[in-house]
Amino acid sequence: MPAADAAVTDAAAVTDAVNGPRPRVVLPAPRRRPAAGHAHAGARGLYRPGDSPVHTLPAHCKLVAVLGFVLVVVATPREAVWAFGVYAALLAAVTATARLGPGVVLRRMLIELPFVTFALLLPFLAEGPRVTWLGLSLSESGLWGAWNILAKGTLGVAASVLLAATTGLREILLGLERLRLPSLLVQIATFMLRYADVIADELRRMRVARASRGFTARGVRHWGVLARTAGALFIRCYERGERVHLAMLSRGYDGSLPTVDPLTADRAQWARAAALPLTALVVCVLGWAL
Repeated sequence: MPAADAAVTDAAAVTDAVNGPRPRVVLPAPRRRPAAGHAHAGARGLYRPGDSPVHTLPAHCKLVAVLGFVLVVVATPREAVWAFGVYAALLAAVTATARLGPGVVLRRMLIELPFVTFALLLPFLAEGPRVTWLGLSLSESGLWGAWNILAKGTLGVAASVLLAATTGLREILLGLERLRLPSLLVQIATFMLRYADVIADELRRMRVARASRGFTARGVRHWGVLARTAGALFIRCYERGERVHLAMLSRGYDGSLPTVDPLTADRAQWARAAALPLTALVVCVLGWAL
C-alpha cells in the first residue's frame, strides 16, 4: 500500500509539472438549517418574541389597527406638520410598550432609502415657484411633495416594522384568514413562505455543484450557464409543487387548509388595538380643522 500511494503521488506530481497546478476549488460553507417551524421567522429575524401587551394582541386586531393608522396618516394634510410629530410619538409609545429597542426599528426602516432618494430629488426636479436656500434653487411644490412622501412613507414603514416585530408570519396569515381574506390568496402566501427556504436550499446545492466542477461566473459568456440553472430550478420547483399537491390530495385536501388554533379576540383586545388608529383619527381631524 505505501508503494501504491507513492506511485499515485509521483504521477500527480508529473501531471502538475506538465499541465501546471490544478485550480483549487473552494466550496461554499454549508449553511446551518433552521429548526422546523422556525424556518421563516428565525431565519429572517423579523419577529422578536415577547410577552408585551402588543405581542399578546391577536394578529387580526393588529392588522386592522395598522391599516387604520396608515389610512389616517395618508389622509392627513401635509401642511399639518405638527400632526406627523404626534403620529411619530404614538409609534414611539407603541415601541416602548412592545419593549423593542429603537435601534431595532430604525435599522429595519432603512428599507425605505430608495424612496427617500426619490423624495430628495423632487425639490430640484419639480416645477412652479422656487425658493433659494443655501444658494440652491428649490421648487416650493417639490419641497412640499418631498415632505409629504418622507413623512407619510416613514410613518407607514415604521408601523409595518412594529407589526412584523411583534407578530409571527404564521399569525399574520391566520389573522388575514380571520379577516375573511380570500382563502386562495392566504394559501398561496402560506406556501410561498413555507417553501422559500426550500427553494433557496435547492439553489445553494446547484451552486455547490457548479463550484465543485470549477465553474465561476466571470462575464457575459457565462450567462448561458446561469440561464440554464434558472430553467432547471424552475422545472424542479414545478415538479416539487406537483408532488406536494398530489400528497395533499391523498390526505383529503378539498380546497381549504384546516385551522388548528383559530384566532379570537374579546372586546378589551379590540379596544386596545383601536387606541392607536382612533387617537390618530382625532389628530387628523384637528389637522384639517386648524
